[in-house]
Amino acid sequence: MELGVAKQEVMGLTGDEAVAYAVKQVDPDIVAAYPITPQTIIVERFSEYVADGLVNTEFVPVESEHSALSTCVGAAAAGARAFTATASQGLALMWEILYIAASMRLPIVMAVVNRALSAPINIHCDHSDTMGARDSGWIQLYCENSQEAYDTTIQAWRIAEHPDVQLPVMVTLDGFVLSHTLESVRVLPDDVVKRFVGQRRYIRVVGHEYKEVPLVLDPENPLTLGAFGMYTHYFEYKRQQAEAMEKAKRVIEEVGREYGGISGRTYGLIHPYRLEDAEVALIGLGSTMGTAKIVVDRLRQEGMKIGLIRIRSFRPFPREELLKSLSHVKAIGVLDRAMSFGAYGGPLFMEMRSLFYDEESRPLISDYIYGLGGRDMPIKLLEDVARDVKRNADRGRVAEPIRYVGLRE
Repeated sequence: MELGVAKQEVMGLTGDEAVAYAVKQVDPDIVAAYPITPQTIIVERFSEYVADGLVNTEFVPVESEHSALSTCVGAAAAGARAFTATASQGLALMWEILYIAASMRLPIVMAVVNRALSAPINIHCDHSDTMGARDSGWIQLYCENSQEAYDTTIQAWRIAEHPDVQLPVMVTLDGFVLSHTLESVRVLPDDVVKRFVGQRRYIRVVGHEYKEVPLVLDPENPLTLGAFGMYTHYFEYKRQQAEAMEKAKRVIEEVGREYGGISGRTYGLIHPYRLEDAEVALIGLGSTMGTAKIVVDRLRQEGMKIGLIRIRSFRPFPREELLKSLSHVKAIGVLDRAMSFGAYGGPLFMEMRSLFYDEESRPLISDYIYGLGGRDMPIKLLEDVARDVKRNADRGRVAEPIRYVGLRE
């Protein structure tokens, strides 16, 4: 593919609208739609594209989120490009099908607009929904802003369909913080997106008649997908999924670089900021890390050597990249927008502590659980977190390993 940064139009779009616009440009074969706040705008806007004849997509309104993902599974197994979107309880209702989609190696793309799980009912942002699905076998890419939501949705098809991957992808964006906030988004021309995404590529397998055929359901070349797997074979299937997830790290970076060639915006597994000489660092996911950059800049002016890493790819988890980037820091503050009940800290905190277990030089690591149910995380609170991490580094120990930030005691 010939690369060159394309001329782009600036549009005022919410995060949901940015995702819908990207899906319109890809023009998938099937979009299965069921509304749930704060995702509804995605499928509403896409239904308008369908009604206006701007896409050739088959738009399938279904009776539940379980049915939405089931429709995508059937369509993708038959060779179609399939997309859906959900949030919170909707993702929870899909639970059974999440594992089926990943285990059948179906390159479905799904936008998840992060929202707290009930009860009590809450429609605002935290990461409890997608963190609950972190072991389902889906690639998970967390977006900082609406521009990234647009860009990542386009890249997701190339990642999911890569012959070395063949796994479904969640594109996640923070509910209301991004989904309903208007931003300036630079969009590529339709033809540039079409060329970048290309046609879906099918891996080839040996079928029932011992001839090589594409891995899609086809009456002329019958295959069995997702059949009963005894202990004689099941373990091997799971190992293959693990290997595909590991290979996805390279593919995510390759696709991110190639996308940078046409858009001027390059994406990777992690996005460090002012980390080169940092003694302390903040680590987190999603939109909060944009605010954290402001905090880093302010504290740098005060003389604090601080940086941050925004983790874009939570699954696959970027172990090597994080170890390399954080090898010189004294203390790390992990920002968790989810709880893991009964565990020692939040999901990201546990990953980070595990990451450094075998390292000879280990930074001090503390966890800051914040923002549950949409609770604000203003600059002042993030500054307090950063100063606490710095105190840990200065004293050489973590005084309070797990803190709840912004909580009314």
